Amino acid sequence: MSTVGSKLLRSARNARAFARGEATAGFVVHVPEDVDVRAIRRRTNLSQAAFAARYGFPAATVRDWEQGRRRPEAAARVLLLIIQRHPDVVEEVLQQSAA
Repeated sequence: MSTVGSKLLRSARNARAFARGEATAGFVVHVPEDVDVRAIRRRTNLSQAAFAARYGFPAATVRDWEQGRRRPEAAARVLLLIIQRHPDVVEEVLQQSAA
């Protein structure tokens, strides 16, 4: 079978598996192993305590992350990356949920 034929067949099988609920939407989330929490926090111009309070992290946890005693779990790393790239969006969502 040609390369194109193999790709078409594989795509058809993937589409069938998705339609049956046996597969995901076709992408995989790649969460980085490490994030620079200190750099992200400094970009927000907030102290550790203020950063923790604003984004719902325990202050001791932020301190442990920055000092390398602990590493953020995957969900926290995702939130930290969103804070890094779009802090205004995170703050808007948190403010709306508090109202």
